[in-house]
Amino acid sequence: MTLKLAVAQLNFVVGDMAGNAQKILNAAHAAHAQGVSLLLTAELSLCGYPAEDLLLRPSFIQACDQALHKLCQDLAHLKGLCVVVGHPHARGVGEQVDRPMSEKSRSVSSAPCMNRASVLMNGQIVAHYDKQELPNYQVFDERRYFSKGHQSVVFEVQGVKVGLLLCEDAWFEGPAAQCASLGAKLLVVLNASPFHAGKGTEREEVMAKRVLETGLPLIYAHLVGGQDEVVFEGRSFAINDLGEVCARAPSFEECLLEIEVDRAQPSKASNSSLRLRGPVSLSPDADCDLWHALVLGVRDYVTKNGFPGVLLGLSGGIDSALVLAVAVDALGPERVRAVMMPSPYTASISLEDAQEMASRVGVRYDVLSIVEEFESFKKSLNPLFEGRAEDATEENIQARIRGTMLMALSNKLGAIVLTTGNKSEMATGYCTLYGDMAGGFAVIKDVVKTTVFKLARWRNANNPFGTVSNPIPERIITRPPSAELRADQTDQDSLPPYDVLDAILSRFMEEDQSALDIVSAGFAPDDVALVTRLIRVNEYKRRQSPVGIRVTHRSFGKDWRYPITSKFRA
Repeated sequence: MTLKLAVAQLNFVVGDMAGNAQKILNAAHAAHAQGVSLLLTAELSLCGYPAEDLLLRPSFIQACDQALHKLCQDLAHLKGLCVVVGHPHARGVGEQVDRPMSEKSRSVSSAPCMNRASVLMNGQIVAHYDKQELPNYQVFDERRYFSKGHQSVVFEVQGVKVGLLLCEDAWFEGPAAQCASLGAKLLVVLNASPFHAGKGTEREEVMAKRVLETGLPLIYAHLVGGQDEVVFEGRSFAINDLGEVCARAPSFEECLLEIEVDRAQPSKASNSSLRLRGPVSLSPDADCDLWHALVLGVRDYVTKNGFPGVLLGLSGGIDSALVLAVAVDALGPERVRAVMMPSPYTASISLEDAQEMASRVGVRYDVLSIVEEFESFKKSLNPLFEGRAEDATEENIQARIRGTMLMALSNKLGAIVLTTGNKSEMATGYCTLYGDMAGGFAVIKDVVKTTVFKLARWRNANNPFGTVSNPIPERIITRPPSAELRADQTDQDSLPPYDVLDAILSRFMEEDQSALDIVSAGFAPDDVALVTRLIRVNEYKRRQSPVGIRVTHRSFGKDWRYPITSKFRA
């Protein structure tokens, strides 16, 4: 006899309990029509993930409870279908007033709620499980919100005993082993695991370890979509009893992944009596993954927050060109607007290249000179600047005029400004507060400059969304990068070569290596001293930058929490 299971890999919105429940209900109807007996959704699917400090509000938890009970009733007529739903659950009797929890109630031992998965069938909650392992690293803050569960849960679907886990539980041996000891024959894991480069492969490898340790096949149900800084790529999968991927959903899109489970006699190779099979989507390469993550991050941030479109300053340089290409893939050219704002130092080829790219991708393109405004600023400030030579001050004035222009257009048109600074610039402060940092969403904030070039070439060679082929003019990719804020300026006038800078940045910021370790690895002491000093002294700028898409395992934001005021020197 074959048991049919399915993963509802869906894109939820934080706080939209009614909309999220309707998505689950629609997936349940589709699954039931296909003869599915068990439908899995993602971790905290009912409220969206991460809900952050909304979880501290009793009214939010009450709204989740109401949505859960309504969903349970709505599913009642789908006889024989078991649906597993993730949601928060208040500990004990919650307060009836809508006020934040006290500091005491936020401690690890008395967090206000549990991270729960409930098993719904025939209009009833037939089982529930509270997450045992609460991650508190990188972007995770689960001990702030949740209390730890202690009981493993095994429920039965058509005679098959199923062990239920939530995300981090499956990264440890204990919870899976407890399910096996309770007689489980199959493990199912509900997840909300943020994307970063290489994470998809890592998940499959770790889950394969759990399978080989327990002898139980495993199904991994994952979230898809963008939520503020983080992106979830989907890529739900199943691992058979031999530790092999036997089903995989596509990345970065919603789908219903159906998996068939056949009962069989245990073999010499495995003690499991279950054989899993399903469609196996190809695992995309790293550049493809990264591009789709950026596109999904932009699309969901703009759309879920109700912006009619985006606008950006198009300089003729590589960073703004890449952001424009991402935006067009995410939203289509009709929702994207580009503005070139030449200054006295803007090269003619920058004007030509910006116009050429705008023409290629088919967006509205305007030229708005800042020469007159720049001269007016200098004239007004001249009495106070008397006797002082021009320096970075005048460079920053140009950037701030551009930022003001873009924000004025944003206010008037309702479109959100996409900033174009990359991770290398954010690290070293090669950016201007209230200038090129002014905007609502930082698309490539977590993409270093060397990867910017790599992605530009990848996108010119590929057209994954069928929007436009070869969008970025070759000269934009090959010419030396420059801010064009003074005569004959290039980025490398004040920074080490980008391959050196990015390597030092990766070691120091992402891997926590010391300056001495980096020098010992062969980098010039002066380069290491310069880059690490710039990272340290520009923390105050980064704190004021817009949110942006996280695509590495350590981004500037929730992953990086350093004091601005500090006398510590390693």
